[in-house]
Amino acid sequence: MYPTALTQLARGNPFSSPLFNIQKVEEPKQSLHGQRTRTLAAAATSEEGEEVAFGSQKYFLLCGFGGILSCGTTHTAVVPLDLIKCRLQVDPEKFKSIGNGFRLTVREDGVRGLAKGWAPTFIGYSMQGLCKFGFYEVFKVFYSDLLGEENTYLWRTSLYLAASASAEFFADIALAPMEAVKVRIQTKPGYANTLRECVPKMYAEEGVWAFYKGVVPLWMRQIPYTMMKFSCFERTVELLYKHAVPKPRSECTKSEQLVVTFIAGYIAGVFCAIVSHPADSVVSVLNKESGSTATQVLKKLGPKGVWKGLVARIIMIGTLTALQWFIYDSVKVYFRLPRPAPPEMPESLKKKLGLTE
Repeated sequence: MYPTALTQLARGNPFSSPLFNIQKVEEPKQSLHGQRTRTLAAAATSEEGEEVAFGSQKYFLLCGFGGILSCGTTHTAVVPLDLIKCRLQVDPEKFKSIGNGFRLTVREDGVRGLAKGWAPTFIGYSMQGLCKFGFYEVFKVFYSDLLGEENTYLWRTSLYLAASASAEFFADIALAPMEAVKVRIQTKPGYANTLRECVPKMYAEEGVWAFYKGVVPLWMRQIPYTMMKFSCFERTVELLYKHAVPKPRSECTKSEQLVVTFIAGYIAGVFCAIVSHPADSVVSVLNKESGSTATQVLKKLGPKGVWKGLVARIIMIGTLTALQWFIYDSVKVYFRLPRPAPPEMPESLKKKLGLTE
C-alpha cells in the first residue's frame, strides 16, 4: 500500500528526515492468526531470556509501574529546588537568585519550609509517570502498527514524537489537580501548609475549576517537554552506542548500559528544560493567583519574565530526567523487559536499497 496520511505528516517533521524516499511499501507481515506482526523501531528490542513479552498487557503495566517510581520519587526528591524555582518565577523582586531564595525560605519558614508541597508532588507526579511512560509504550506500538515495519524505521523520530505527545495529553490531566495544590502551597505564604489543608480551601473558593484551570498551560509546558524528553533520549541512546561507546550494546554489561541511559537522559533533560520553561513560568503564576488566565499571566510576565528561573530549572530538569530514565530502565532490568537499543533496519528495506547480497 502507499504511505498513509500519518506517514505524510511524519515526513514534514523537522527533527528527522531520511536520506532516501520509498514510493511504495509493503503491508506488514501477517501472523498465523491473521493479525499484524508487531514491529517497532523503538528503543526496546527483544533479548534472550526475557520473560515478559513485548507489547503484552503485563509489559505495559510494568512500564506504568516504572513510570510511577521514576517520576514520583525524583520529583519529590527535588521539591526544595522546585520550590525555589517557583518562587523565583512568581516573585522575582524578593527572590533574586537560587542562593538568595534558599536563604530567605530557611529564614522565614525554617528548614522544614523547603519541603512544602511534597505530598501533592509525590501523588501528582506518580500519576503522571504512570500515564506518561505506560501510554508512551502503548502509543509507540499502536503508531508502529499503523506505519508498518519499514516506515516505522524510517520515521522513528516522528513516531517517538507522536507517541510521547499522545501519552502526555492524558498524563497532564492526571497531574493537573495536584500540580495546582503544590504551586498554591509553595508560592502563597500563609495560604496552606499541607495537602489536607489546601484542597478543601481551594475547592471552597473556586470549586473544581481550581484544580483544572492549569491543564491547558500544563499541556503547553509538558507536551513539548515530553516530546523532547522521549525523542531526544531515544536518538541520543542510538548515537551514543554508534559513536561514543567503544563496543556493541550486546557486549556491554547491564551497568554500562545504565550509564548510557543516564547520560542520554541528562542530555535530553537540558533540552526539555529550555523548550518548556516559558510555559512553566505561566503555570507557576497562574496557580498562585486566583481568577487569572494564561493569556493575562503571559502578558504580565513579558518576554523576559517567562525566562526567570531558567538556570534552576535546567539543573532540576537535567538531573530529574537523567534519574527518571535510570530508574525506569532499572525497573526494566529487574523485570527483564525489553530495553533501550539502537533500532535495526528491516531486511526488506535493506533489499530495496541494495544493502544485501
